Amino acid sequence: MKIVMMARNPDLYSHRRIREAAEARGHTLDIINTLQCYMNIASRRQEIFYNGEKLPHYDAVIPRIGASVTFYGLAVLRQFETMGVWPLNESVAIGRSRDKLRSMQLMAREGIGLPVTTFAHDPKQTDAVVKLAGGAPLVVKLLEGTQGIGVVLADTDRSVRSVIEAFRGAGVNIMVQEFIKEAGGTDIRALVVGGKVIAAMQRKGAEGDFRSNLHRGGSAKSIKISPEERATAIRAARIMGLNVCGVDMLRSNHGPVVMEVNSSPGLEGVENATGIDVAGKIIEFLEKTAKPGNTKTKGTG
Repeated sequence: MKIVMMARNPDLYSHRRIREAAEARGHTLDIINTLQCYMNIASRRQEIFYNGEKLPHYDAVIPRIGASVTFYGLAVLRQFETMGVWPLNESVAIGRSRDKLRSMQLMAREGIGLPVTTFAHDPKQTDAVVKLAGGAPLVVKLLEGTQGIGVVLADTDRSVRSVIEAFRGAGVNIMVQEFIKEAGGTDIRALVVGGKVIAAMQRKGAEGDFRSNLHRGGSAKSIKISPEERATAIRAARIMGLNVCGVDMLRSNHGPVVMEVNSSPGLEGVENATGIDVAGKIIEFLEKTAKPGNTKTKGTG
């Protein structure tokens, strides 16, 4: 099978592992820099060019699109889709998961456990938003943030208002969520591949940091999740329409609550913590599923 990966840095652990897993199973895998692609969008000549040359036909595309290049990355992925290349994760599904507010709305509609989440545009509604979320402490999040960047814990109602006003003054969109104190600065990441949880780890934030992101100095260990947590992760992936994703959950007093669904989860932390060959399982799923037209949305929507 001939596979292409859309990724800006071929040397990242996750990208190297996926390539190694593909080649070990007899496939070829090319890694192309998403931002260096350009396209011919025409009815009978749909083409993608890279480094001045037209790309050959591929059987499957693995999108590893960074959050900062979501718009252009999805445009390139849609071009692959219209050319009949099977995507590991579809453009529509990635777009849903990248829009934090939209993803929360979709999961809420389906009854997934979530932290109380509020959203408003007018700074005059700050007091109402704080009250709706249950009052301080509250977590204020940039909708465009990733890897813990743009996430602030405010301990008092006054500090919540100050943070909201500062963000709104900068012209950025935010949402306000209840702080799940009982989680104790830890969360769970469940790796879902093909509708199954194949690995799970518990992440703990660095000393004094409520964020558990490994990129921010957190640590990880293998964990056995409950049937309810497993079912929640699988349902969240299905609602987003993602074949492969990391579902981040907190253990609250009223059951698991989903914080985020990540369409390009890093593999280093979970493989090191669990010893599970996640990259290999992704390629196994791709082998079984990658067929022309075997997609959920046909590249539309």
